[in-house]
Amino acid sequence: MRPWLDVPGAADRLTAWSDAIGLDLVHYGTDADADEIRDTAVAQPLLVAGSLLSARALLGDTPYTGVTAGHSVGELAAAAIAGVLSDEEAMTLVRKRGLAMAEAAAVTETGMSAVLGGDPEEVAAKLDALGLTPANNNGGGQIVAAGTLEQLAALAADKPAKARVIPLKVAGAFHTEHMASAVAAMDEAARDVSVADPAPGIQYVSNADGEIVTSGKEIVRRLVAQVSSPVRWDLCTETFRRLEATALVELCPGGTLAGLAKRNLKGVAQLAIKTPEQLPEARDLLAAAAGAAGTGSGASAAGASSE
Repeated sequence: MRPWLDVPGAADRLTAWSDAIGLDLVHYGTDADADEIRDTAVAQPLLVAGSLLSARALLGDTPYTGVTAGHSVGELAAAAIAGVLSDEEAMTLVRKRGLAMAEAAAVTETGMSAVLGGDPEEVAAKLDALGLTPANNNGGGQIVAAGTLEQLAALAADKPAKARVIPLKVAGAFHTEHMASAVAAMDEAARDVSVADPAPGIQYVSNADGEIVTSGKEIVRRLVAQVSSPVRWDLCTETFRRLEATALVELCPGGTLAGLAKRNLKGVAQLAIKTPEQLPEARDLLAAAAGAAGTGSGASAAGASSE
């Protein structure tokens, strides 16, 4: 986050969020090493803070019109961009979410592995046979399997035909039944936030089923349930295609979602924001997409990717 601290107002925002959630985001976003930020309770707030810092720098005081969505924890940033939650409320929720999920992950040794390629039906059958959950369906033949370390080891030893299995550096089996206790904690935390419906001109696309959700209360309900429910980014991608999106801007720390869009949204311009130097290009891209909206096309802005 170091380059972002030079953006007017960014350091003040990050300091205010740090004070609100009791976590030094400036330290963890600049000086901390990889081991320090691998902790889910730290990583999740950092991801949402990065998305919101870049979003506010990108949009300024200009009301955003278009589509917003986030992958996994990025849905909290997307909810704030849509006006469903304030930035501080999104940060408060993600801090409680991260702590609760870290606690849930400590109960049993669990993890996640990406399964790339293979016949979708064969992959699904293999995961089911091993008791694994398809926690993320990212489209384009990319499934993230989640479960115990023993189950993941069995998958690595007996892969589906023509598939690769890549272990992921995560703290646990997110978006599965192993996170049930975190759902309860998230539900309690969500009772204290003020909720609004998405602002006019913004369409919020949900991870749960790729549908556009117009009720703020329903969005928050889904944010709570999402902790132990699969991420259907494949269905979000189908919605972007149905809406005839012409551009996708992935907020900081960008890369994963723009990469998926490159493979699965052919012809849609995409940009992954990593540094403030990319903001002018991102503004131009969104402006061009907004200009095309009169022909039925729009812009899609994605939040952070998964834990």
